[in-house]
Amino acid sequence: MAVWDDVVGQDRVTAQLAAAARDADAFITAQHAGAGTGPGERPAPQPSADRSGASQMTHAWLFTGPPGSGRSTAARAFAAALQCVSPDRALGGAPGCGFCDGCHTSLVGTHADVEIVRTDLLSIGVKETRDLVRRSSLSPAGGRWQVIVLEDADRLTEGAGNVLLKAVEEPAPRTVWLLCAPSVEDVLPTIRSRCRHLSLRTPPVGAVADVLVRRDGIEPEAADRAARATQGHIGRARRLATDERARARRAAVLKLPLRVDDIGGCLKAAQELIDAAGEDAKQVAEDVDTKETEELRAALGAAAGTGGRLPRGTAGAMKELQDKQKRRSTRTQRDSLDLALVDLTGFYRDVLALQMGASVPLANDEVRDSIHRIATVSTPERTLRRIEAVIACREALDRNVAPLLAVEAMTAALRAG
Repeated sequence: MAVWDDVVGQDRVTAQLAAAARDADAFITAQHAGAGTGPGERPAPQPSADRSGASQMTHAWLFTGPPGSGRSTAARAFAAALQCVSPDRALGGAPGCGFCDGCHTSLVGTHADVEIVRTDLLSIGVKETRDLVRRSSLSPAGGRWQVIVLEDADRLTEGAGNVLLKAVEEPAPRTVWLLCAPSVEDVLPTIRSRCRHLSLRTPPVGAVADVLVRRDGIEPEAADRAARATQGHIGRARRLATDERARARRAAVLKLPLRVDDIGGCLKAAQELIDAAGEDAKQVAEDVDTKETEELRAALGAAAGTGGRLPRGTAGAMKELQDKQKRRSTRTQRDSLDLALVDLTGFYRDVLALQMGASVPLANDEVRDSIHRIATVSTPERTLRRIEAVIACREALDRNVAPLLAVEAMTAALRAG
């Protein structure tokens, strides 16, 4: 299985990346065949893009696309192709076989020369970025490329972006940066101007269903239902098809439009959404925070068990961990809320499709009766206002508005239409 097989519905992008990987492989092969970089010699510069070389290798790439388009999957696949050591390459085979040690370790995240960076916090700060820049200055341990995949480049603070700029502007030899963000506007102009930009699209529903069947062993009917419900979002489709709790949460969200007939119903529905998001954050804390805390206490020399006293001078490290866990909890709650709001938008999208007589399949066919009921007692104008209310709630949450206030305002707007 080639590394590109999991990059769903992105034929144009994979063609560019495969061509760039071939150029990169030819460059490394030529270096190894020649004198290379002996002691005291200056390393040869890595290949760079020219005006016509869309398939030519370059040192920095920016992957953009809507959520679920597979930005990080494409970046990881490219990283694996750059590290491919398949002997078939000498016979004309393309790098990125998916089976060799270079491909396998890159894809699972254990390759010594591939650093995959993601965050479960609200932002990536200067300290973390400086560590990445230091890592990028190292020579590849395996003799090929030093690849850094930054999956949440849109979460870089302004200061962190300025730190990264220097490394992208003047890269170390044979270092490749792969940045992922929802759009080019989410990255500093000075950084994106120095990157090769690849724009990914939302994959077709059928393609997502196929990969769920092939890769995850999901029943075709369940895979098709999950892919249609998430409108091509690969990660959400997999979770919906495999996680019973996720299906229950989604079913509860899709009942909300029928529960906002009065102010009391609006307030109750809002509180339940907040409580459900809080439960998600609590579960993450139970799964991760306790383990992290115990590991740090052991590293600091505390006695085994939660009651052990910390040595003097270590309270600051524990406080830093607690702050990190609090930020992660906030991020988890926001992500859970946002997922519910996306499902709610999909419900009203189906309502609007019925009202306009559009010949598109419903994303939420399992609640067709509810959709039909809302569609018949409302108008397209009111449905559009309701969709705008959900979008406004998402924007308010991005601006750090108190979640309960934002959701209550949204449910009241849904009632008013």
